[in-house]
Amino acid sequence: MIAFSHLPVMPEECMEGLALKDGGVYFDGTVGGGGHSYEILKRTSPNGRLIATDLDDNAIAAAAKRLEPFAGRFGIYKSNYKDFAEVLEKAGADKLDGVMLDFGVSSFQLDETSRGFSYMKNAPLDMRMNPEADLTAEAVVNGYPEEALCKIIRDYGEEPFAKNIAKNIVAERKKGRITESAQLVSIIEKSIPAKFRHGAPFSRKTFQAIRIEVNDELGGLEEAVKGLCRRLKKGGRICVLTFHSLEDRIVKNVFRDLETDCICDKSLPVCVCGKKKELEIITKKPLTASDEELRRNPRSKSAKLRIAERVEEYK
Repeated sequence: MIAFSHLPVMPEECMEGLALKDGGVYFDGTVGGGGHSYEILKRTSPNGRLIATDLDDNAIAAAAKRLEPFAGRFGIYKSNYKDFAEVLEKAGADKLDGVMLDFGVSSFQLDETSRGFSYMKNAPLDMRMNPEADLTAEAVVNGYPEEALCKIIRDYGEEPFAKNIAKNIVAERKKGRITESAQLVSIIEKSIPAKFRHGAPFSRKTFQAIRIEVNDELGGLEEAVKGLCRRLKKGGRICVLTFHSLEDRIVKNVFRDLETDCICDKSLPVCVCGKKKELEIITKKPLTASDEELRRNPRSKSAKLRIAERVEEYK
């Protein structure tokens, strides 16, 4: 068993962004190995409280062990962060002083062969964050129609050769079921012209797309981020780490919408829309990892951090 990675991305930037305070109540929706959660609890000692969620049993076990020094001040729930309302009710919390969301796949999940997240090592096509979920990468690859595969690879992977890849997947599965990541890598390789297979790993976009589909990573994301922003107390902060442009675009648009005040026609003498500014965006442009962090943790290369602060409590 590979040790669960505890290396959080941009920890100092995230903690500074959260503007942590003793006695605050914080929500970490993607606890992973507990790296960000550990820093939150350490820096809000002795009375800060943490509520965390994750779907991965290994992540939950690793985080619980890592957070043992703060026993009594945290609770970890096996749940999707999108179900935050139910989790907060169970935890007896209503308003929050801060929210941390890290949408990255952990090094453990990438490196653990049995999970099939990585195109670098052969493994069963699984890719489930929650091992109890029904849908697997194998089911997507072998069961989805060609048009659906093309749309997923094009939209979620932003892969320009999505049509070729989908066509070749369907042709190959007619010969026999595609069950391993190495088979999929081989299909992708022959679907992309050789001159475009240099530089970045050519399978990354397709694997990302299938992983997003398997785990429904974008479904409900907008509603969850907006809902969590509205659980913040006045002055509370939300920090969101994204690792691909689709997630980042959704977060950016939610922040912009909540920062926007009255949208009435300016010719009207009074506001009739009732829209009020709810957030102040702290990061006008997303923060990225420093050169030092990139040397220490190359997987932080694609990370973008957006931070916003609640200006009025939602009623």
